[in-house]
Amino acid sequence: MSASKSNPKVIITCAITGGIHTPTMSDALPLTPDEITAQSVAAAEAGAAILHLHARDPATGKPSPDPALFMEFLPRIKQQTNAVLNVTTGGGLNMTVEDRLAAPLVAKPEMCSLNMGSMNFAIFPLADRYKEWKHDWEEPYLRGTDDFIFRNTFRDIAKIIQLLGKDHGTRFEHECYDVGHLYNLAHFVDRKVIEPPFFVQTIFGILGGIAADWDNLHFMKKTADKLFGKDYVWSVLAAGRFQLPFVTQGAMMGGNVRVGLEDNLYIGKGKLASSNAEQVTKIRTVLEALDYEIATPEDARAMLNLKGADRVGF
Repeated sequence: MSASKSNPKVIITCAITGGIHTPTMSDALPLTPDEITAQSVAAAEAGAAILHLHARDPATGKPSPDPALFMEFLPRIKQQTNAVLNVTTGGGLNMTVEDRLAAPLVAKPEMCSLNMGSMNFAIFPLADRYKEWKHDWEEPYLRGTDDFIFRNTFRDIAKIIQLLGKDHGTRFEHECYDVGHLYNLAHFVDRKVIEPPFFVQTIFGILGGIAADWDNLHFMKKTADKLFGKDYVWSVLAAGRFQLPFVTQGAMMGGNVRVGLEDNLYIGKGKLASSNAEQVTKIRTVLEALDYEIATPEDARAMLNLKGADRVGF
């Protein structure tokens, strides 16, 4: 199937490190500013137009909201690539909204992620796969999520949109983990606090969110079409082993794709990925074999109406 007219080029987003996986799970997971920089640059060179970025404590690998850590890699990545740098407002588990906003308010990036609702965000089953841990924080961090709610209330979302969107011109990767999150986004659209085009990232396979089921993929797309018409740019990500088949199908349905070690540590069945760039290369190869053109960073900026890399805070 060739690219649809509504999707002439496919944006590849790469989520470099995230706040879900822990150092024990993969030696390839970038933890230090140097590692995050190197893997980001390589992912961009492999074809990622957007780089989605979290920070980690370089000593322990624990997710960190510290703006100083972000500033150790954001300027360096910007100097070495033309990619759109997308800074998390999700941060890591147990961070407050204020913690999660600290780095974005300093960085004033072109784009930030924005979870479109509160949810049970459960990754505790991952802990059962490992017997020994590199760091003491990892196992309780994972197991504690059987009693964890990721908070983003309507007030929180409105605050983030105001502080980043209205005050700094940042646009958002609206992360929708369930059908209700699409309606939450529609609520803010109806209030006219955000303007099109909306970058809607539909997320499948997180325990607490919508499952990675083919019917769900079609239902989320159908619902987004009903709510947003032609005013949105659709993207798909799926956790773990569902990553490649779901994002490929999403592209064939007119969407864009997200890969990266935040979402999936593997490159194939039972084989850990060696880097983020390896995942980008794999999905790019698949898409180009299907006659899709890969969007450049400038293509992505035009499609998403971004403010440009010259207007960020780093």
